[in-house]
Amino acid sequence: MSRLATALLVPALLLGLWRLSAAEGWLPAQLLPAPVAVWDALTETAASGDLWTDTLISLQRVGEGFALGAVAGLGFGGAIGLSRTLRQLFDPVFLLLAQVPLLAWIPLVILAVGIDEAMKVTVIAWASFVPVVLGVAQGIRDVPEPLRELGRALTFDRWDLVSRIVFPAAVPAIFTGLREGLANAWQTLVAAELFASSEGLGYLIALGRQLFQLDLVLAMVLVLGIVGLAVNGALALVERRLLRWQAHAA
Repeated sequence: MSRLATALLVPALLLGLWRLSAAEGWLPAQLLPAPVAVWDALTETAASGDLWTDTLISLQRVGEGFALGAVAGLGFGGAIGLSRTLRQLFDPVFLLLAQVPLLAWIPLVILAVGIDEAMKVTVIAWASFVPVVLGVAQGIRDVPEPLRELGRALTFDRWDLVSRIVFPAAVPAIFTGLREGLANAWQTLVAAELFASSEGLGYLIALGRQLFQLDLVLAMVLVLGIVGLAVNGALALVERRLLRWQAHAA
Protein backbone atom coordinates (compact mmCIF):
# COMPACT_ATOMS: atom_id res chain seq x y z
CA MET A 1 0.00 0.00 0.00
CA SER A 2 1.38 3.40 -0.99
CA ARG A 3 2.18 6.07 1.59
CA LEU A 4 -0.63 8.32 0.31
CA ALA A 5 -3.18 5.51 0.43
CA THR A 6 -2.13 4.69 4.00
CA ALA A 7 -2.46 8.34 5.03
CA LEU A 8 -5.95 8.56 3.50
CA LEU A 9 -7.21 5.29 4.98
CA VAL A 10 -8.38 6.62 8.36
CA PRO A 11 -9.96 9.83 6.93
CA ALA A 12 -11.84 7.70 4.39
CA LEU A 13 -13.12 5.38 7.13
CA LEU A 14 -14.22 8.34 9.25
CA LEU A 15 -15.99 9.92 6.28
CA GLY A 16 -17.78 6.64 5.55
CA LEU A 17 -18.86 6.36 9.17
CA TRP A 18 -20.05 9.97 9.11
CA ARG A 19 -22.14 9.36 5.97
CA LEU A 20 -23.59 6.18 7.47
CA SER A 21 -24.48 8.02 10.68
CA ALA A 22 -26.26 10.76 8.71
CA ALA A 23 -28.13 8.23 6.54
CA GLU A 24 -29.24 6.11 9.50
CA GLY A 25 -30.05 9.07 11.72
CA TRP A 26 -27.86 7.97 14.59
CA LEU A 27 -27.51 11.61 15.63
CA PRO A 28 -29.84 14.55 14.91
CA ALA A 29 -28.81 16.76 12.00
CA GLN A 30 -28.62 19.67 14.45
CA LEU A 31 -25.74 17.88 16.19
CA LEU A 32 -24.06 16.23 13.21
CA PRO A 33 -25.01 17.54 9.76
CA ALA A 34 -24.56 15.25 6.78
CA PRO A 35 -21.29 15.56 4.85
CA VAL A 36 -23.16 16.99 1.86
CA ALA A 37 -24.57 19.79 4.02
CA VAL A 38 -21.08 20.68 5.24
CA TRP A 39 -19.80 20.61 1.66
CA ASP A 40 -22.63 22.90 0.55
CA ALA A 41 -21.80 25.36 3.35
CA LEU A 42 -18.15 25.28 2.31
CA THR A 43 -18.86 25.91 -1.37
CA GLU A 44 -21.37 28.67 -0.61
CA THR A 45 -18.86 30.46 1.63
CA ALA A 46 -16.19 30.08 -1.05
CA ALA A 47 -18.52 31.35 -3.80
CA SER A 48 -19.41 34.44 -1.77
CA GLY A 49 -15.70 35.23 -1.30
CA ASP A 50 -15.96 35.21 2.50
CA LEU A 51 -13.91 32.02 2.81
CA TRP A 52 -10.90 33.43 0.95
CA THR A 53 -11.05 36.83 2.63
CA ASP A 54 -11.36 35.45 6.13
CA THR A 55 -8.72 32.77 5.52
CA LEU A 56 -6.21 35.41 4.38
CA ILE A 57 -7.00 37.56 7.42
CA SER A 58 -6.45 34.61 9.76
CA LEU A 59 -3.23 33.65 7.99
CA GLN A 60 -1.95 37.22 8.35
CA ARG A 61 -2.68 37.22 12.08
CA VAL A 62 -0.95 33.88 12.55
CA GLY A 63 2.00 34.99 10.42
CA GLU A 64 2.55 38.18 12.39
CA GLY A 65 2.09 36.57 15.80
CA PHE A 66 4.19 33.52 15.00
CA ALA A 67 6.99 35.62 13.54
CA LEU A 68 7.18 37.75 16.69
CA GLY A 69 6.96 34.77 19.02
CA ALA A 70 9.45 32.67 17.06
CA VAL A 71 12.08 35.40 16.78
CA ALA A 72 11.79 36.26 20.48
CA GLY A 73 11.75 32.57 21.39
CA LEU A 74 14.86 31.81 19.35
CA GLY A 75 16.71 34.66 21.03
CA PHE A 76 15.58 33.96 24.58
CA GLY A 77 15.80 30.19 24.25
CA GLY A 78 19.28 30.49 22.80
CA ALA A 79 20.36 32.78 25.63
CA ILE A 80 19.17 30.53 28.47
CA GLY A 81 20.39 27.45 26.64
CA LEU A 82 23.91 28.81 26.29
CA SER A 83 24.23 30.61 29.63
CA ARG A 84 23.86 28.74 32.90
CA THR A 85 23.64 32.05 34.75
CA LEU A 86 20.74 33.32 32.63
CA ARG A 87 19.05 29.93 32.93
CA GLN A 88 19.23 30.05 36.71
CA LEU A 89 17.91 33.63 36.72
CA PHE A 90 15.00 33.27 34.29
CA ASP A 91 14.02 29.59 34.19
CA PRO A 92 11.85 29.62 37.35
CA VAL A 93 9.88 32.71 36.31
CA PHE A 94 9.51 31.58 32.71
CA LEU A 95 8.32 28.10 33.67
CA LEU A 96 5.86 29.62 36.15
CA LEU A 97 4.38 31.93 33.50
CA ALA A 98 4.29 29.12 30.94
CA GLN A 99 1.96 27.10 33.18
CA VAL A 100 -0.73 29.78 33.11
CA PRO A 101 -3.47 28.90 30.58
CA LEU A 102 -3.49 31.21 27.59
CA LEU A 103 -7.10 32.29 28.10
CA ALA A 104 -6.13 33.68 31.50
CA TRP A 105 -3.82 36.17 29.79
CA ILE A 106 -6.42 37.57 27.40
CA PRO A 107 -8.11 39.98 29.88
CA LEU A 108 -4.69 41.36 30.86
CA VAL A 109 -3.64 41.72 27.23
CA ILE A 110 -6.88 43.56 26.45
CA LEU A 111 -6.20 46.01 29.29
CA ALA A 112 -2.67 46.56 27.97
CA VAL A 113 -3.20 46.83 24.19
CA GLY A 114 -6.96 46.95 23.60
CA ILE A 115 -9.28 44.46 21.95
CA ASP A 116 -8.33 44.95 18.29
CA GLU A 117 -5.61 43.38 16.16
CA ALA A 118 -2.85 44.01 18.70
CA MET A 119 -4.58 41.71 21.20
CA LYS A 120 -4.85 38.85 18.71
CA VAL A 121 -1.26 39.16 17.51
CA THR A 122 0.03 39.41 21.09
CA VAL A 123 -1.69 36.27 22.37
CA ILE A 124 -0.65 34.35 19.25
CA ALA A 125 2.94 35.53 19.76
CA TRP A 126 2.94 34.35 23.37
CA ALA A 127 1.46 30.98 22.39
CA SER A 128 4.30 30.58 19.87
CA PHE A 129 6.99 31.92 22.17
CA VAL A 130 6.72 29.30 24.92
CA PRO A 131 7.31 26.09 22.91
CA VAL A 132 10.01 27.75 20.81
CA VAL A 133 11.93 28.74 23.95
CA LEU A 134 11.61 25.24 25.37
CA GLY A 135 12.67 23.58 22.13
CA VAL A 136 15.67 25.83 21.53
CA ALA A 137 16.94 25.72 25.11
CA GLN A 138 16.56 21.95 25.38
CA GLY A 139 18.14 21.38 21.99
CA ILE A 140 21.20 23.40 22.96
CA ARG A 141 21.53 21.67 26.33
CA ASP A 142 21.28 18.25 24.65
CA VAL A 143 24.20 18.83 22.28
CA PRO A 144 26.63 15.97 23.09
CA GLU A 145 29.63 17.02 25.11
CA PRO A 146 32.07 15.27 22.73
CA LEU A 147 30.99 17.70 19.99
CA ARG A 148 31.71 20.64 22.25
CA GLU A 149 35.07 19.12 23.15
CA LEU A 150 35.84 18.76 19.45
CA GLY A 151 35.27 22.47 18.95
CA ARG A 152 37.55 23.32 21.83
CA ALA A 153 40.20 20.97 20.47
CA LEU A 154 40.00 22.83 17.16
CA THR A 155 40.53 26.08 19.12
CA PHE A 156 37.14 27.47 18.11
CA ASP A 157 36.23 30.70 19.83
CA ARG A 158 32.80 30.95 21.46
CA TRP A 159 31.08 32.30 18.34
CA ASP A 160 32.49 29.54 16.11
CA LEU A 161 31.60 26.91 18.69
CA VAL A 162 28.00 28.10 18.83
CA SER A 163 27.51 28.77 15.11
CA ARG A 164 29.36 25.76 13.70
CA ILE A 165 28.67 23.07 16.29
CA VAL A 166 26.01 23.87 18.89
CA PHE A 167 23.25 25.36 16.75
CA PRO A 168 23.62 22.92 13.82
CA ALA A 169 23.44 20.00 16.27
CA ALA A 170 20.34 21.54 17.90
CA VAL A 171 18.45 22.10 14.61
CA PRO A 172 16.04 19.12 15.02
CA ALA A 173 14.99 20.23 18.51
CA ILE A 174 14.73 23.85 17.36
CA PHE A 175 12.38 22.89 14.55
CA THR A 176 10.35 20.74 16.90
CA GLY A 177 9.83 23.84 19.02
CA LEU A 178 8.99 25.92 15.95
CA ARG A 179 6.42 23.40 14.72
CA GLU A 180 4.83 23.21 18.17
CA GLY A 181 4.82 27.00 18.30
CA LEU A 182 3.13 27.17 14.90
CA ALA A 183 0.50 24.64 15.99
CA ASN A 184 -0.12 26.66 19.15
CA ALA A 185 -0.39 29.84 17.09
CA TRP A 186 -3.02 28.30 14.82
CA GLN A 187 -5.05 27.01 17.75
CA THR A 188 -4.78 30.30 19.63
CA LEU A 189 -5.97 32.17 16.55
CA VAL A 190 -9.38 30.53 16.86
CA ALA A 191 -9.65 31.41 20.56
CA ALA A 192 -8.70 35.03 19.85
CA GLU A 193 -11.14 35.36 16.96
CA LEU A 194 -13.93 33.68 18.90
CA PHE A 195 -13.30 36.10 21.76
CA ALA A 196 -13.44 39.33 19.81
CA SER A 197 -13.47 39.58 16.03
CA SER A 198 -15.67 40.49 13.10
CA GLU A 199 -13.59 38.65 10.50
CA GLY A 200 -11.45 35.55 10.18
CA LEU A 201 -12.12 31.81 10.32
CA GLY A 202 -12.76 31.91 14.06
CA TYR A 203 -15.37 34.60 13.47
CA LEU A 204 -17.12 32.38 10.91
CA ILE A 205 -17.20 29.59 13.48
CA ALA A 206 -18.72 31.96 16.05
CA LEU A 207 -21.23 33.16 13.46
CA GLY A 208 -22.26 29.61 12.65
CA ARG A 209 -22.73 28.86 16.33
CA GLN A 210 -24.86 31.95 16.86
CA LEU A 211 -27.05 31.10 13.86
CA PHE A 212 -27.23 27.39 14.83
CA GLN A 213 -25.59 26.51 11.50
CA LEU A 214 -23.43 23.60 12.54
CA ASP A 215 -22.71 22.82 8.90
CA LEU A 216 -20.87 26.16 8.65
CA VAL A 217 -19.02 25.47 11.90
CA LEU A 218 -17.83 22.07 10.70
CA ALA A 219 -16.89 23.49 7.29
CA MET A 220 -14.64 26.08 8.92
CA VAL A 221 -13.17 23.47 11.26
CA LEU A 222 -12.27 21.47 8.15
CA VAL A 223 -10.64 24.53 6.56
CA LEU A 224 -8.66 25.23 9.74
CA GLY A 225 -7.39 21.67 9.79
CA ILE A 226 -6.39 21.66 6.12
CA VAL A 227 -4.68 25.05 6.19
CA GLY A 228 -2.91 24.27 9.48
CA LEU A 229 -1.68 20.97 8.07
CA ALA A 230 -0.40 22.71 4.93
CA VAL A 231 1.47 25.38 6.92
CA ASN A 232 2.98 22.78 9.24
CA GLY A 233 4.01 20.72 6.21
CA ALA A 234 5.74 23.74 4.70
CA LEU A 235 7.76 24.23 7.89
CA ALA A 236 8.62 20.53 7.94
CA LEU A 237 9.82 20.83 4.34
CA VAL A 238 12.13 23.69 5.32
CA GLU A 239 13.51 21.54 8.13
CA ARG A 240 14.20 18.60 5.79
CA ARG A 241 15.91 20.87 3.27
CA LEU A 242 18.07 22.42 5.99
CA LEU A 243 19.07 19.04 7.43
CA ARG A 244 19.85 17.74 3.93
CA TRP A 245 21.98 20.81 3.24
CA GLN A 246 23.87 20.29 6.50
CA ALA A 247 24.46 16.62 5.63
CA HIS A 248 25.87 17.58 2.21
CA ALA A 249 28.00 20.35 3.74
CA ALA A 250 29.44 17.91 6.25
